[in-house]
Amino acid sequence: MHLTFHGGAGTVTGSKTLVEAGAARVLVDCGLFQGLKALRLQNRAQPPFDAHTLDAVVLTHAHIDHAGYLPALAKAGFHGKAWCTEGTADLCRVLLPDAGHLQEEDARYANKRGFSRHHPALPLYTREDAERALELLSPVGYGRSFEPVEGVSARFRRAGHIVGAARVELDAGGRRVVFSGDVGRPGDPIFLPPDPLEACDGIVVESTYGDRKHEVGDPADALARALRPVLDRGGVVMVPAFAVGRAQTLLHLIARLKADHRIADVPVFLDSPMAIDATQLYCKHVTDHRLDHDGCTAMCRAATYARTPDESKALNKRDGPMIILAGSGMATGGRIVHHLAHRGRDPNNAVLLVGYQAAGTRGQALLGGAEGVKIHGQFIPIKAERLRMDSLSAHADAGELLEWLRTLRTPPRKAWINHGEPAASDMLRVRIRDVLGWEAEVARPGQRVELD
Repeated sequence: MHLTFHGGAGTVTGSKTLVEAGAARVLVDCGLFQGLKALRLQNRAQPPFDAHTLDAVVLTHAHIDHAGYLPALAKAGFHGKAWCTEGTADLCRVLLPDAGHLQEEDARYANKRGFSRHHPALPLYTREDAERALELLSPVGYGRSFEPVEGVSARFRRAGHIVGAARVELDAGGRRVVFSGDVGRPGDPIFLPPDPLEACDGIVVESTYGDRKHEVGDPADALARALRPVLDRGGVVMVPAFAVGRAQTLLHLIARLKADHRIADVPVFLDSPMAIDATQLYCKHVTDHRLDHDGCTAMCRAATYARTPDESKALNKRDGPMIILAGSGMATGGRIVHHLAHRGRDPNNAVLLVGYQAAGTRGQALLGGAEGVKIHGQFIPIKAERLRMDSLSAHADAGELLEWLRTLRTPPRKAWINHGEPAASDMLRVRIRDVLGWEAEVARPGQRVELD
């Protein structure tokens, strides 16, 4: 069995690993690169493997950095099945068409304003391309064995993180390799903890937070501390929020804080069609999380939904105090950039960053103290207060990753660390070696390794 790391190596985006076992060729995850331009350009390049020769795709979960390249892969000639959990299939039906639509809108806006270097600017894929790719999805329940291609068997196990998130166990030629996907947290406010590991020969583990620990304490307390001063002065809190996972956790916590009278009962707006649809899926996939019916209902009613562009634009005419949750989570696009452009100059307002901000993103620039950001070809000065919360992460931190790996009673032959910035991945490698005594290596882009 051979593994080749074509994404998610040296970076936290673009996850793709090619597994070759005899004549079988299976791609685990099919994500878009995000962040630095050098990474984003890889989305436009020809895939480093022949899409026609792939037998199957196996998705760990629906986030765009793990599943967002599937429509482009289908355009490039892939016509096999894309295996995933039922929750992942439902979320992909929300995320992928919307991702295609956003790319069409961004290209149309760039052509209208003339700020693109490409003439004309074209989307990587369209909504129609994404809808065609959805026909490839083949959902399977947790714990059920399936055969993505003859000679390879596989199984999904719950990973926490978001609805439908799973680790993947692949068996071929008498060897088993595990792909962690994104590992959730044992004490997540909404999601159940990741399932314990079972014996394997090799494991590929994410390292998004492989070099740090999250804040300790109730995230509701941290959120209240962040929101209250801004709302009390009549400001607007703009929250770049991932449509799946982070937005719902925020709604759940805001509902709790309002019910307990710990923040003012100000208007809250969820300005993301993707997040709106994803929120409603939580009531369908109740076995993935801790919320009961009342908890789901409270979360869904915590905000007013802004579905249409006109409803989003109307928010610009409102005065604070209020809270606006909008995609994208790293402010790389979506409606949050319009709110930043409109309200970011006002020091009375605030930008609350609640998730990982990859290098090269507007979110990372804001986190680093940049005086402004470039939006639609123009430099926008940002005077709004910058706030940060680390306790809302849906990724396990370094200690939690190690504790999860400890559930593997027999050490694997090898562990490969991926899906992390170089420093985070290498720190996790060192800790796995020193604490667990395993042989571990940081995956390199394009590296081909053998599980012998």
